[in-house]
Amino acid sequence: MSQDSNGGGHRATGGRRRKPAKRRSALVIAAWSAAGVVLLGGAGLGWFYFKLNGNLKTVDIDQALGTDRPQNVDNGSMDILVLGSDSRGGANSEYGQDDGGSARSDTAMIVHLYEGHKKASIVSIPRDTMTARPSCPTGNGKTDPGGQRRQFNEAYTVGGAACAVKTVEKMSGIRMDHYIEVDFTGFKKIIDTLGGVEVTTTKPIKDSYSHLDLPAGPNRLNGEQALGLVRTRHGVGDGGDLGRIQLQQAFIKALIKQVKTVGLFDNPKKLLDLADTGTKALTTDKALGDVKSLMGFAQSLQDIDAQNMHMITLPVTTDASDPNRVAPLKKESQLVWDALLADQPIPAEATANSTGDKGTAGSVVQ
Repeated sequence: MSQDSNGGGHRATGGRRRKPAKRRSALVIAAWSAAGVVLLGGAGLGWFYFKLNGNLKTVDIDQALGTDRPQNVDNGSMDILVLGSDSRGGANSEYGQDDGGSARSDTAMIVHLYEGHKKASIVSIPRDTMTARPSCPTGNGKTDPGGQRRQFNEAYTVGGAACAVKTVEKMSGIRMDHYIEVDFTGFKKIIDTLGGVEVTTTKPIKDSYSHLDLPAGPNRLNGEQALGLVRTRHGVGDGGDLGRIQLQQAFIKALIKQVKTVGLFDNPKKLLDLADTGTKALTTDKALGDVKSLMGFAQSLQDIDAQNMHMITLPVTTDASDPNRVAPLKKESQLVWDALLADQPIPAEATANSTGDKGTAGSVVQ
């Protein structure tokens, strides 16, 4: 089967992409990690402002990768790599044993914001995708050589956020403007602070692996249940990662719809609680690593609704050497990357032959 190359298409030169300015005192940030979009409330209130700054964790992607990156495209668009970490260390240990302190990217999405930030396309990358991985520093003074056939989510294990970004940029030829990561525990706390998320399931979902047991019909999911939903593979679909991605995408849309009606701006305490919880849960690139920068970024996202988000899975097929893995469809994947590079909609033919968007798991959650 075909695998995606390390190419990416032609890229225009230019400076950092500019975001349209907004004027509002509170912030709402849509970002995801164990499935993708998170709400973050904030206000510039003296001591609380500094407290939020202290909560944020950052990684310096630019310093780590240097000049070995695609050039910026100065067309008003923006690309963000959003990862969900599956580390089993610390508070996440209830989800399994930590294999020596390592972690993998349980969820990976490229969020492309079109010029004007009124619309977005989201491309989910299956964690079991077999693709080329570039060499990456391992953090212990050594370098992992990578290779032409590596499992995608191992990039994070090998070299953390920088290696994950570098792998995505080599796959796509698109420079990631920002990086956002959330882990299991942080995701749960955000959902609980938000007050849960309402979804409707068209059939019962029961999965002992993800500790999920939902009846058919309306459900208000707490953090534990929401995490179980976006992690379940055995309760819905074919038991694989592709079905789980569809559930994640359906959950993100449900979350965004609820965020618009939750009344955060009328409840200052809830807004500040959510800001505190969210900043503790997030790891960002250095450029977003302070509240002022994060607020500006969040304000540029506030006009995007669920209906203005086009969500797909990277075009893939079953890997020729391992039926439990997938491989990118070279031609179709290039259609996706070329469209995003040009700030154009992803054409329908890009996913027509893909295994990734053929399942019905996403229809179970509304």
